[in-house]
Amino acid sequence: MNSVSEQVVVIGAGMGGLAAAIRLAVAGQQVTLVEAAASPGGKMRTVSSDAGPVDAGPTVLTLRGVFDDLFTLAGERLEDHLTLLPQPLLARHWWPDGSRLDLFSDPQMSAAAIEAFAGPTEAKGFLRFHAATAALYNAFEGPVMRAARPDIAAIVKAAMASPRLWPALMPGVSLDRFVARYFGDPRLQQLFGRYATYVGGRPGHSPAVLALIWQAEARGVWAVDGGMHGLALALAGLAARKGVTLHLGTSVARILRQSGRVSGVQLADGRSLACGHVVFNGDPAALTAGLLGDGVQMALPRAATMPRSLSAQVWSFAAKLGGPVARELMHHNVFFSADPRLEFGPIGQGQLPTEPTVYLCAEDRAKKTFPAGKERIEIILNAPALTHQGTQDPEEATHCRTKTLQILRRIGLTLEPEPDLSALTTPHHLAQMFPGSMGAIYGRSPEGMLASFQRPTARTALPGLYLAGGGCHPGAGVPMAALSGQHAAEAMISDLTSASKSAPTDTRGGMSMVSRMMGRGPFRS
Repeated sequence: MNSVSEQVVVIGAGMGGLAAAIRLAVAGQQVTLVEAAASPGGKMRTVSSDAGPVDAGPTVLTLRGVFDDLFTLAGERLEDHLTLLPQPLLARHWWPDGSRLDLFSDPQMSAAAIEAFAGPTEAKGFLRFHAATAALYNAFEGPVMRAARPDIAAIVKAAMASPRLWPALMPGVSLDRFVARYFGDPRLQQLFGRYATYVGGRPGHSPAVLALIWQAEARGVWAVDGGMHGLALALAGLAARKGVTLHLGTSVARILRQSGRVSGVQLADGRSLACGHVVFNGDPAALTAGLLGDGVQMALPRAATMPRSLSAQVWSFAAKLGGPVARELMHHNVFFSADPRLEFGPIGQGQLPTEPTVYLCAEDRAKKTFPAGKERIEIILNAPALTHQGTQDPEEATHCRTKTLQILRRIGLTLEPEPDLSALTTPHHLAQMFPGSMGAIYGRSPEGMLASFQRPTARTALPGLYLAGGGCHPGAGVPMAALSGQHAAEAMISDLTSASKSAPTDTRGGMSMVSRMMGRGPFRS
């Protein structure tokens, strides 16, 4: 195979951008990675606290093989740069009636816990659900997650070969309807339906195939020693060792276009980087909204970015935990509302939930230890994305604080000190940090039977412009975003190779480099 080296600019140092940059550098490309924030990671970010940096983004690492493969490709080992802590207890779940359920990576242990929780019929239902979702995962991993774009023919072939898949692929069957085939207990329906929220959807409006997300967790959950942001730092270090030039605190004003293809990027300080290929690791909606310039606005159809997924209200702080529940918290904890309709009904109307479910990550308990003093806590509550760009209602944040603290006290958990509003990230904050997103965390909504096929893929309609990140195929989630970076890098290398075969002497020239670019700006992954 012929190879050709060109200057490549990657915009955004999130999981997708870092993965793409590493793969392109390993393939021999000259890569510059620009990131508006002061640290890599994109949504995998931290905020400061008395107990150290607290995660303010993803808290769960699944499918670690995606990252093992990335380090192996670069000739290194992940475990030499990062300590991952396996979490055989996936999460502890609580309900207002006082009931509690632990789920495990071992399906037999989960079945035993469910039998003690809800009886033998529900345990048998879980084992059938586990088998059905395993079949879904195995059928979809190759033609969907690992493919550059969903392969409909392969999906149909897999479905014809396995009738077990049919209930999840029937038109109009939502995730909550699918889950109800296996569980009669409303608490278990609420628990397993909630996997739709992991990619930004509501259980009653998201396709049944999202049940396979359970398998991603069942196949192993890891915590990153020191916090999830350590993964971003490890990937940034790997990129640097492979020759990627990384500029932090550097924002991009526009992607330049000339003669019908990408010609470079203009930085917020007015300087330009000449290049023939760009990977954009940001919300694809920023392109269609014209936030990267008019020249790239038509690179995607609007249907690839709308409607928007869920947003969230995120607390990140340090506190000493008290109350009867404090000693029982694990690393991942979910405190369910009494009625999911009081959560997802208002969200569907663009309003905050009346009774939200509360996810609490006790970050320092990943090692099964219980800190004596303050510990790092991240709390996430689902919220709607913004329906329009605008200023935040000051009462919204105050209402969220009041509601969150009321729920925690009700379940028997106290915080000392209680976090103030500076510890809260709202959908409005997310919209400001990730322009074009309207606060949506997961890009385009996964709701609707065809949502997976409408999400943008790595290639855009503009030659030289590629996409990576949770807003494009294969979708949201830490490993999925990294896989999107793989798809972007492979698409670019394929295009470069094809171009070199047809015009071997037509190799683009250099890039105007900036020795010190510190302009703060709007775009990050």
